[in-house]
Amino acid sequence: MPKTFDTLQILLIQARDTEDIEQQEQVCFLERCRIEASQLRTVNVPHEPLTEAHLQGVDALLIGGAGEYSATKDYPWMQGLLTFIRTADAQNLPIFGSCWGHQLLCRAFGGTVEHDAAQAEFGCLEVELTEAGRQDPLFHGFPDRFKANMGHHDRCTVLPPGAVELARNSQPNQAFRLGARPVYGTQFHSELDAKREEERLIRYQDYYQHELGTGGFDAILASLAETTEVDHLLHAFLERYVVSPAPADA
Repeated sequence: MPKTFDTLQILLIQARDTEDIEQQEQVCFLERCRIEASQLRTVNVPHEPLTEAHLQGVDALLIGGAGEYSATKDYPWMQGLLTFIRTADAQNLPIFGSCWGHQLLCRAFGGTVEHDAAQAEFGCLEVELTEAGRQDPLFHGFPDRFKANMGHHDRCTVLPPGAVELARNSQPNQAFRLGARPVYGTQFHSELDAKREEERLIRYQDYYQHELGTGGFDAILASLAETTEVDHLLHAFLERYVVSPAPADA
C-alpha cells in the first residue's frame, strides 16, 4: 500500500537526561517532519534497551541530538546503538541523523568523529553546498549558501567509505549522504528553527555562559535567524524517500 504522510510511522532515537528537553526535541521533530504525535515512536537509549523489535512497522529512522552525551565515547549502550543503525540500513530503511545523529552515522559506517572544542559551533551560521550537494536529490533545490542552526563540540573529521560530502563551511562535512542510499547526516540541527534553537540554548544557558561568558552567549542568541531551507529538510526527506520515492530510491 502506498505511503501517505498520515500513515507514516517514524522512530526517533534520543539520548537525553532531562525530561523537558527530551519532550522538546520530540516536538521539534514533529514540527519539522509535519507529522502527528501518534506517528512518532521514541527510544531514549541511555534509559531504555534498544532491540531490533523497535524497527518493526517503522518507515524511517531519525536520530536527534544529545546534550549530555558524546558520539566519541563508548557508553555501555553505544555499540548496540551503532549495530542497530547498521541493521536499519541493511533493511533499506531511510535514515536521517541531526547533529549527534550525524556523528553517530559517521561512526557507525566507519568514519571518524573527534571532540574539537576549539572549533565548536553555536548559533545560526552559514553553510555552503558542495558540487555533490548541488546535484543531490534532497539538497539540489537549496541555494548555494544557506543558514543553519548549530550547537556542537564534536565533529566528523573523516567521512565513512563511500560517503559523499554535501555541505561545508570553514569545517568540512556539514552534511553527507552515505553513497546512493537514503542515509543522510547534517551537523547542523535540521529539527530546530530559530524559536526552538533559542529555547534549547536558554535551557542550557548556565553551561554555555560558563563556557562562552555572558557576552558570548548573548551574541549567539543575537545570531539566531530564520533557516527557511533547513526548516523543510526533514519533511522533504520523508517525501522523497518514503512517501514518493523515485524508482531508484524505492
